[in-house]
Amino acid sequence: MYRPAPNLQANSPLQLRAEALSLVRQDIAECRQCPGMVGKPVPGPALMSRILLLGQAPGPHEERIGQPFAWTAGRTLFRWLQTATGAPEAVVRERIYFAAVARCFPGKAKGGGDRVPTRHEADACGIHLFREVALLQPLLVLPVGTLAISRVFGSAYKLVDVVGQSRRVSMYGIEMDAIALPHPSGLSTWPRSEPGLSLLQEALTLLSHHHAIKEAFL
Repeated sequence: MYRPAPNLQANSPLQLRAEALSLVRQDIAECRQCPGMVGKPVPGPALMSRILLLGQAPGPHEERIGQPFAWTAGRTLFRWLQTATGAPEAVVRERIYFAAVARCFPGKAKGGGDRVPTRHEADACGIHLFREVALLQPLLVLPVGTLAISRVFGSAYKLVDVVGQSRRVSMYGIEMDAIALPHPSGLSTWPRSEPGLSLLQEALTLLSHHHAIKEAFL
């Protein structure tokens, strides 16, 4: 059961939207909708940012540490983001809102690596994402990996078709820019070989020049 929240709009006072976002974070932390997930949800802090980063799902270590992207893939991701923003991990976490297609660790796949969340699991967490987007009113979304890219763009894309570009998208009726990034997992060779290596650098360059990044990391 979700807590009632005011019918807030983009022009609602920041304090009211921040309070409502804190309620959303509590709902995420207490959510137990998906029996196939392993462990509990790992929400990021209720940070009023106009930049939304959307990952796939937490890994096996994030619940224990208590924050998203807290293990090996996170180190790679924050190295990329430091290239684009000039800021270390601690500052990036204070300026960018971290969300995910699924908020719990899905468990391991039979062939190795983390299991990809099912459509049902992604849709269940989509309720949280809908509320976050409505309150944050993002100017920029950063989908990380193919699952997040398909969630933001509305259909499946190959990385080569979207990484290295800035696209205008609509999420839950709100218009924003989208700059896609590949998944930073060590199992993926795509960002470390061509054309992925060059496309990743193009994406980070676009990110560094985006007005939302410039405003957040002045």
